[in-house]
Amino acid sequence: MSEPPGRRSQNGPRLQELYEDAQRRYSRRGLFRAGAVGGAVLATSSLVGSASASGFEVPGVLLKETANGGALRPFGRHIAFGADPSRQVVVSWQVPANVQAPYLRVGVAPGEYGERLPAEVRALTSDLAWQEREPLFTISPHLGKAVTQYYLHVRLDDLVPNTTYYYVVGHQGFEPQEPASFRTAPAATAKTAFSFTAFGDQGVGHNALATNGLIADLGPQFHLAMGDMSYANDGEGGRPETDKYDARKWDSFFAQNELVAAEVPWMVSLGNHEMESWYDNHGYGGMRARFTMPDNAWDGSTCIYSWRYQNVGMISLDGNDICYNSDANLDYTEGRQQTWLKAQLEKFRKDASIDFIVVYCHQCTYSTSGNNGSEVGAQKRWAPLFDQYQVDLVLNGHNHVYERTDPIKAGKGTKKADIKSTINPVKDGTTYITAGGGGESINSWADSKISDSYFGNVKDATATMRVDQEDGEEKLIKVSWSRVRYRGYGLIVVDVEPRTDKPAQMKVRALTETGALVDEFTIRRG
Repeated sequence: MSEPPGRRSQNGPRLQELYEDAQRRYSRRGLFRAGAVGGAVLATSSLVGSASASGFEVPGVLLKETANGGALRPFGRHIAFGADPSRQVVVSWQVPANVQAPYLRVGVAPGEYGERLPAEVRALTSDLAWQEREPLFTISPHLGKAVTQYYLHVRLDDLVPNTTYYYVVGHQGFEPQEPASFRTAPAATAKTAFSFTAFGDQGVGHNALATNGLIADLGPQFHLAMGDMSYANDGEGGRPETDKYDARKWDSFFAQNELVAAEVPWMVSLGNHEMESWYDNHGYGGMRARFTMPDNAWDGSTCIYSWRYQNVGMISLDGNDICYNSDANLDYTEGRQQTWLKAQLEKFRKDASIDFIVVYCHQCTYSTSGNNGSEVGAQKRWAPLFDQYQVDLVLNGHNHVYERTDPIKAGKGTKKADIKSTINPVKDGTTYITAGGGGESINSWADSKISDSYFGNVKDATATMRVDQEDGEEKLIKVSWSRVRYRGYGLIVVDVEPRTDKPAQMKVRALTETGALVDEFTIRRG
């Protein structure tokens, strides 16, 4: 709920004043001045991530001089929060060809939209020579030698906290008819309960649609997509000589996810399949074209960022930087991510208004899956920091299973945390969850004799952790901390209750794609 009209926040004017100001600025009854959203409009057109070394041109049929804007329908709307989700939102979408004057209109009531805000155009050109899909006739002979995708972005700043906005997107010749909406977060100091969902390794297909449908049913305030999103890069990642690539699979991914991503902010991390080495910036040029995440780590970082939603500090990391399992980008940040992570954890933990710290990335610190296993780089570089700063929850994908550990300190489980138990991270340690059942094919366990163990089917066992070592060797380690294991599709949902007269807590549930309960536990501080 918004603050009462008479109550003044500690950070500025009353919310009622902000709301009335937004009505003036975003309503068509008022004059929308350039820059009225605090630098919201990124109007510069640019070619981002174009990696065509052979100078291929966009075929004439796709050029703006010959394209009929009325026939080119925007698709794949997806939104994201900025570092301050109470005031910052980015609206992104795609068009099938180059269009003139793409724009966003936004308002605080349906149909009451402000002036057209010009969109930043990021054109991504991909040589068809890179793309080796079978059968070959899936590539139209009329495309020429390259395909160009057009991603559009508008950043909105200085929004009103805890307010619903309605928006439409269009371009010259196309007048939008289908609005979507989003809601900004309450102020950081608010005491409002909220929820978020998370999974990794979604892909494109009926299983991915099922998990999307579950997100829509749950109605979270945001969703974490923890890498390996579209599988346009069908390989280990970062190896152009062996990876197979279909850039247009991203079109299917965005069209598929618009069902929820147009209204639920998707906050993304990088997986190994996002190392698309045909592009610049360590293979991340494509991701820079498609998404706009907070850019507060350091200049030039991609999807490494921090933000907070009320009492939860959120950190997105790039596991490719410390990954020996898929090592194309190993150590590419030259220690900058490690230094930044330590500083950010310290900042969050010193902030008395932040109860919980959640870290999310793709690769697993601890997992007993036999496919990608656990990441020794994360165990040696990140886990000591997670211990030092009492990180409450670490979320990963990479292994296409659900698995929850007991709370862990110094690489060892501290106590048996059964389903529906309560964990105090201050004394118990960090809980690690693998939630890689977003839609791609399911993985197996490292020990073929180990069975699933989940709600209603508990089968405790000593499991085997597979770890690729720094010297390239593989090591198998028996562990007792694998508490819940499930080979199937689904996601996790986290229900957060801020501290009031009771301690703050996060109730974490793992659900199948049909909504059945797999796991449940509570993290409580105090």
